[in-house]
Amino acid sequence: MYAHYVFGTMDQDGSGHITFGDFIMGLSVLLKGSLQERINWAFNLYDINNDGYITKEELVDIVTSIYDLMGDETHPGIDDETAVAHVERLFDKLDLNKDGVVTMDEFMEYCSKNEDVVTSMNIFDSI
Repeated sequence: MYAHYVFGTMDQDGSGHITFGDFIMGLSVLLKGSLQERINWAFNLYDINNDGYITKEELVDIVTSIYDLMGDETHPGIDDETAVAHVERLFDKLDLNKDGVVTMDEFMEYCSKNEDVVTSMNIFDSI
């Protein structure tokens, strides 16, 4: 499922196909984009239905897909309740005005000020 979500983020025109140009543009943002461009890309990944907001349900879908991707390599094992609990904690931090959705501005503000997020977004800078 995670690959499906990444595919949707790279399929800029919603055609159901990724052109070589789409792929290169996505890769370019991830590898050489500014912090803001990378955060914007991540927001688009989490905003599954492209309505301009991240909901708890969308975040649960993404987090669950990441946990599924990790498979049995996690100790202790991760179940659906773990994903929901993780999302509750994270969503509480992201939803700055507590209106039940995360906007691009809220996401950008939180991510650009969180040292762990900034470090993970800059992981490709040394390549």
